[in-house]
Amino acid sequence: MPGRGPPVSCSRSGTRLGVRVRIVDASANPGTTSRALGVQARTLELYRQLDLADAVVARGYRVPAVNLWARGERAAHVPFGDIGADLTPYPFLEIFPQDEHERLLIERLTQLGVSVERPVALVQLREEPDGVVAQLRNAAGGETSCTASYIAGCDGARSRVRELIQMGFPGGTYRQLFYVADVEAAGPPVNGELNIDLDEADFLAVFPLADRGRVRLIGSVRDERAEHPETLEFADVSARAIEHLGLQVRTVNWFSTYRVHYRVAEHFRRGRAFLLGDAAHIHSPVGGQGMNTGIGDAVNLAWKLAAVLGQRAPERILDSYERERSAFARRLVATTDRVFTFATAQGAVADFVRTRLAPLLAPAVLKLEAAREFLFRTVSQIMIDYRHSELSEGTAGGVHGGDRLPWAATQRADNFAPLAQPCWQVHVYGIAPPDLRSWCAARSLPLHVFEWQARHGEVGLERDALYLVRPDTYVALAASPASVDVLERYAGTRGLSLGGSSPRTASSTLE
Repeated sequence: MPGRGPPVSCSRSGTRLGVRVRIVDASANPGTTSRALGVQARTLELYRQLDLADAVVARGYRVPAVNLWARGERAAHVPFGDIGADLTPYPFLEIFPQDEHERLLIERLTQLGVSVERPVALVQLREEPDGVVAQLRNAAGGETSCTASYIAGCDGARSRVRELIQMGFPGGTYRQLFYVADVEAAGPPVNGELNIDLDEADFLAVFPLADRGRVRLIGSVRDERAEHPETLEFADVSARAIEHLGLQVRTVNWFSTYRVHYRVAEHFRRGRAFLLGDAAHIHSPVGGQGMNTGIGDAVNLAWKLAAVLGQRAPERILDSYERERSAFARRLVATTDRVFTFATAQGAVADFVRTRLAPLLAPAVLKLEAAREFLFRTVSQIMIDYRHSELSEGTAGGVHGGDRLPWAATQRADNFAPLAQPCWQVHVYGIAPPDLRSWCAARSLPLHVFEWQARHGEVGLERDALYLVRPDTYVALAASPASVDVLERYAGTRGLSLGGSSPRTASSTLE
């Protein structure tokens, strides 16, 4: 819950954007199990701003390839290799389970002086003209009230915040039952790669983890076994798929069953309350998108809240959170629904397509560079854009307002290096006019000027154009030629104060 009043310095508040926060969790302890595993390239790019990317990469596991199995044999081998090497500093799929992920975030919060209060449950919520009042209950049953400027509901699919603001959560539940298990095992699929069995009997995915010989299994439960999930044990499920893969399970560390839902909240905001992550949208685990989408929600909302609380933007900027994130969530749910339906469909035709055609077609299609790049862009989430947002304006070269700033590392400079600071900044690739330099310097708005290189043009940037980059590294304004007038008009019509938007920001130039 972001606190009232202007932000304080980073050293006092413990947050990068200088906002006082209070974090409460109804759970007594951090999670020890998880279904979410994959950390996508876009998440790592955003984590670089929080000095988290290196830690996630170091503690996790980089997946080198995926194998498709059918009828007990490996039918296709698709190396990930350098599919995204020219697109992002993180051209790979990182496996870092959500429970370990949570522990890392708690460690960092503690270092910054922010503690997670638990178990503390939200009982009631009341909105006032200038804030919200949350009634909280601790483990002993005692209740206290907390007054804050805003409340962010990151409290999962059964969100209490969503319930209290009476927000609809339409959608449905797939009939298939799934299980997840953390096991120590041996056999052909314990090879450090992602292995997916497209058997006509059961679906099974074997995810490698950083610990050698330890894998995460996600599989389907069919037949009459799915009718009573509360009675199932690991020995009861997916024996056929495990036998087909030659998987030898030695130790089961934990096991649980679950059903997959697909839902999107009617709105992501009501007054001073916001919904993020599973509280706002849930969908199938296809493509490893869920945890990453929730992180994207948080990054999108955080800088806007900080701007409003710091009186650098009008409150109406918060409306852009729902417009930008709900559109992506609805597309994601629709896309994962189609893939999930294909992967779990039953019947002779579905079995033939999944076990015979798919293993033949997938390697052939992925030999095409365009197909590999499209797949990587989509799954890695670097394809997300906010072109239809009220905060997006203009086009310069192939880059539109609302696009993620293209990565264009050269021998001279990496244009993502300045993005480590979560603040407004201006990029010019070529020559910046003197009046633009003076305007930015007078407002402590960082201006980064990169000597023009052919690589810049290859990724869609235009020579000598102006790119105003948001604190979350998306392009807000693209203008050619670079002009102080267009920059002033952009900020003025939206009521934005662009300079000094981060406590650690100072005017700078990079050539």
